[in-house]
Amino acid sequence: MQLTGSQILIECLKEQGVDTIFGYPGGSVLNIYDELYRHQDEIRHILTSHEQGAAHAADGYARSTGKVGVCLATSGPGATNLVTGIATAYMDSVPMVAITGNVTVPLLGKDSFQEVDIAGITMPITKHNFIVKDVNKLAETLRRAFVIAQTGRPGPVLVDIAKDVTANKAEYKKAEIPKIEVVTDTIRESDIQAALEMIKEAKKPIIFLGGGAVIADAENEVKEFVLKTDAPVTDTLMGKGAFNGEHPYYIGMLGMHGTKTANLSVTRCDLLITVGARFSDRVTGNATKFAKHAKVLQIDVDPAEINKNVITNKSIIGDVKAVLTILNQRLEQQKHETWVEEVMSMKTQFPLKYGEDVLTGPYVIETLNALTGEDTIITTEVGQHQMWAAQYYKYKKPRTFLTSGGLGTMGYGLGACIGAKAANPDKKVINIAGDGCFRMNMNEIATATRYNIPIIQIVLNNHVLGMVRQWQSLFYGQRYSNTTLNDKVDFVKLAEALGAKAYRITKREEVEPVLREVLALNEPVVVECCIASDDKVWPMVAPGAAIEEVITEDDIIN
Repeated sequence: MQLTGSQILIECLKEQGVDTIFGYPGGSVLNIYDELYRHQDEIRHILTSHEQGAAHAADGYARSTGKVGVCLATSGPGATNLVTGIATAYMDSVPMVAITGNVTVPLLGKDSFQEVDIAGITMPITKHNFIVKDVNKLAETLRRAFVIAQTGRPGPVLVDIAKDVTANKAEYKKAEIPKIEVVTDTIRESDIQAALEMIKEAKKPIIFLGGGAVIADAENEVKEFVLKTDAPVTDTLMGKGAFNGEHPYYIGMLGMHGTKTANLSVTRCDLLITVGARFSDRVTGNATKFAKHAKVLQIDVDPAEINKNVITNKSIIGDVKAVLTILNQRLEQQKHETWVEEVMSMKTQFPLKYGEDVLTGPYVIETLNALTGEDTIITTEVGQHQMWAAQYYKYKKPRTFLTSGGLGTMGYGLGACIGAKAANPDKKVINIAGDGCFRMNMNEIATATRYNIPIIQIVLNNHVLGMVRQWQSLFYGQRYSNTTLNDKVDFVKLAEALGAKAYRITKREEVEPVLREVLALNEPVVVECCIASDDKVWPMVAPGAAIEEVITEDDIIN
């Protein structure tokens, strides 16, 4: 049948099972929005306050479900406002399709009003991108975009559509959407055998989980592998929830703000089994001194990550879930009682701790952890609060911790929180922010109230840019250049002005009763928690140091 480009776009979204998109209208996408109006009972459109919020919301939708998130923006500044969100998704391997409008085909390349080469701009931060100039190619392009976004290592794909394409007509025929096959053809028998031998020979193994274990939905396979290998488990920021954070074998996060136990265990181990992690500099510290006594076995779907940051002894390339399934079938039960006992004694010796006589970020997060269930989804912005959320909240399931790991995007969490709640209406979804991050995209509270999306926004307000101030305090002679935010912004009044319920916590004893009340609500709410300006994230590895040189507050005092 003959359909306009806009109609074809909507039909293709329906083919893919898209039920929600996030966006902001403008001249180049008016035809698309007109068609969305006609299909509002089939596809829910959430109008964000800013296009960046739309990209982050699509990201949160995708991370919390494993499905493709979709965002939509007009040409020019609308498209460029998506860029940070696209880059965030790219760095953390999030499946997303970003759809942008552009000027008509005759006006392309002529510096027309609100014209920008968004495909050129986003080329380094997408898995692939397309410019559609012919309506006859629109359906095929959209279908390819969804396949690319999900295949292998996921990531964002941009489809830029000229405005006249959305008005022109072409023949449309509904297509059956192929199942996305996991990558198994790269799994070699010799690599499996080598890995099994390495595991059998190890006396002090550590299993190191990254975001790839979450993306592959390998929770059950990871648990079986841990028990069969009889090895302690550490993770990255992105790997949280791949293994139960309350399991006795879990020793905390690895790296710059990882636990002392995790950092020392990786330094002392003789085999580091790395599952879906890419050895970010925030994890390795000084890469030349990282896991220096260990053989490294790396399992990853992306061959580009092998030997990129850390040289491996052996690797298996393929879908993490598929690889672990094979290893679990063939691996005999291992026993490392002495090693496990040594690591567990470190866990007792070096617990995470914080001041217990005043209101602190860790106390707020620990209390939140105690009051919420395992299906609760936590999103964060970036900074000290993000690290506290990684350290003190115990994630028991995958896709329950959504944070910007690779790009470190301040302003990410609130949009992601809205997207995750839209995708998971029956789950509690809570965004944890610092005051600096909250100010970046706090206008998205208006999005939550417009649609009555009952998110919980916690602001740990220390009146400074906390993580930058921490670095200035430790490494820049306490010269606090432009990191003090001690101004007259009242977050409670601001939240109320945007239509949300609001609370302010100033004392430790107020935390539990306020959080209990907030968790019982079913409306958008903002909770401001006033904490000290100089609270720091401990432990910490100084830049350029080896992870074994991890320091705590006690080391600074002494």
